[in-house]
Amino acid sequence: MAGIPWGYCPLFVLLSVCAWGHAKPVDLRRENVRNCSTSPHYLPVTVINTTVQLKDLRQQMHTWNLSAYIIPNTDGHMSEYIGEHDKRLAWITGFTGSSGTAVVTMGKAGLWTDSRYWTQAEQEMDCNWELHKEVGSAPIVNWLLTEIPTGGRVGFDPLLFSIGTWKTYDMALQGSHRELVSITTNLVDLVWGSERPPVPSQPIYALQEAFTGSTWQEKVSSIRSQMQKHRKAPTAVLLSMLDETAWLFNLRSSDIPYNPFFYSYALLTDSSIRLFVNKSRFNSETLQYLNSSCTGPMCVQLEDYNQVYDSVQAYTSGAVRIWIGTSNTMYAFYKVIPKDKLIEETYSPVMVTKAVKNSKEQALLRASHVRDAVPVIRYLVWLEKNVPKGTVDEFSGAKLLDKFRGEEEFSSGPSFKTISASGLNAALAHYSPSKELHRKLSSDEMYLVDSGGQYWDGTTDITRTVHWGTPSAFQKEAYTRVLIGNMDLSRLIFPAATSGLMLEAFARKALWDVGLNYGHGTGHGIGNFLCVHEWPVGFHSSGLTMGKGMFTSIEPGYYQDGEFGIRLEDVALVVEAKTKYPGTYLTFEVVSLVPYDRNLIDVSLLSSEQLQYLNRYYQTIREKVGPELQRRQLLEEFEWLQQHTEPLSARAPCTAFLSSLLAASTLAILGWSI
Repeated sequence: MAGIPWGYCPLFVLLSVCAWGHAKPVDLRRENVRNCSTSPHYLPVTVINTTVQLKDLRQQMHTWNLSAYIIPNTDGHMSEYIGEHDKRLAWITGFTGSSGTAVVTMGKAGLWTDSRYWTQAEQEMDCNWELHKEVGSAPIVNWLLTEIPTGGRVGFDPLLFSIGTWKTYDMALQGSHRELVSITTNLVDLVWGSERPPVPSQPIYALQEAFTGSTWQEKVSSIRSQMQKHRKAPTAVLLSMLDETAWLFNLRSSDIPYNPFFYSYALLTDSSIRLFVNKSRFNSETLQYLNSSCTGPMCVQLEDYNQVYDSVQAYTSGAVRIWIGTSNTMYAFYKVIPKDKLIEETYSPVMVTKAVKNSKEQALLRASHVRDAVPVIRYLVWLEKNVPKGTVDEFSGAKLLDKFRGEEEFSSGPSFKTISASGLNAALAHYSPSKELHRKLSSDEMYLVDSGGQYWDGTTDITRTVHWGTPSAFQKEAYTRVLIGNMDLSRLIFPAATSGLMLEAFARKALWDVGLNYGHGTGHGIGNFLCVHEWPVGFHSSGLTMGKGMFTSIEPGYYQDGEFGIRLEDVALVVEAKTKYPGTYLTFEVVSLVPYDRNLIDVSLLSSEQLQYLNRYYQTIREKVGPELQRRQLLEEFEWLQQHTEPLSARAPCTAFLSSLLAASTLAILGWSI
């Protein structure tokens, strides 16, 4: 069969033309977006009326003599996910997406967000708000220059602006005769008042030693050693990101959705350790764990969370120098530390150290991914049986997968909101269903599920795309090219200390070859029971160079607007590569262990090397996940795994259609219509 020439495949050409030219289905979701051009306005039931909030905010702006007020969607730690207590943007706009910036003037209100959230914003905001389909500070500044008069004052909360954000706005407004004004009292909080959710008060607990790579004392000693070796001789390191304090002290809690963190700051000096936190959240055992009753260099002094700025300012009165990571420190600190006592680097030493996992942390993350494969496989098996019945929708499916994960050993919930997207919804790269807005899953459409779990030993993130019916030729080609990109990057050998940005093109090349691409990043770091998106590892311009012991996701995709979406995501560990000649070279070891959809793979597009790599990966899945399924007596799932990891064999481009040709010929001979 492998030798059948292209000239024997007229049906292939016909089917390809039909597949590439089929009409787009109507996007019924657009009936659920606002229409501000009608009278009265059409507003879906998901919209929040913000008239009162805006009126009260403008009264506060008048009191503070402001022409405009900027409201970012973040907290005082630059968290990706923010707690209910800090969801100021959602409260003032009604928009619940994770990325966006709002600006309110005396006459207008605007929201800026990226393409992932345009539809969601139109579904959630009332007509008090303009939606600006741009990102970054430049379009916001341009809008401000047209909307506020000369001499106007633009207010912001210094706790919610990073140093870089402040510098960008400040430089852009210079010479415009408008002033950027730092106001330590948050005006949205004043308006929100007693309705604002309280600060979380759940216990803060210490991780068991079995789930940590090093003790907190070893980590503190390592950071102090880096301080001593630094050419600028810092006397202290200031930590403001929540994953930094959680990692350094091996502490966890549940203040932030999907992240096991607690509100805190830390000031690690050469002779003291100061943790700014709500002290009442520690029990006696955790206090003893932190050596909090003593005052030596290895004793953690617990101080009030709200006193961090005063304490940092007081510390700067001496002969000191404070080391900060400018990418993740808020302007409020930058304002109180004299510039001659400040050491600025892009990332803090904790951020950089945390990015490289030691051998124990690597083993823990590997183990969590073996277990995490089980709920994903259980879910895929369940879908195969139930989707044809027409009873499964995106939302109920996501909830079931979350339930399966919650049954796993060491589970601490999902690592992000599950992306469960059927058909045209999968073309929205970060779509998530809700109880009110979701679609049914169908055997006639592709289905994308991007999900992850938090476990005491690791954080997981995996995406698979499947089709239970007959995919079009274009869908199969797009899927296979995404798979090729995933594999080509995963098996790449590259010099140590190479930037992730230099490697990223290998994930896109198979798509570029035919004029396709995707609009999101190719990967991100991942933590040990920490962030699912752990900076600064990844394939972006601001990331660290790739080093042994780093974990990153590899997740190319393709999205056909209004029709379907494809993403294949695995987590991989950076390891030493075995090369013919001596040298320091690296490659990736994939630790995600769920097979891809055979129904969507066009084997004829794979090279022999790619096919060999895929079959070796399938063998690894069998060896690592198979015994786990057997141990739990999940026999149906074990049989499914065996079938879906059968070695794939090469075939000519026509082979996929040969059975169709034979069937058609047989029916024609019998006189049956087709």
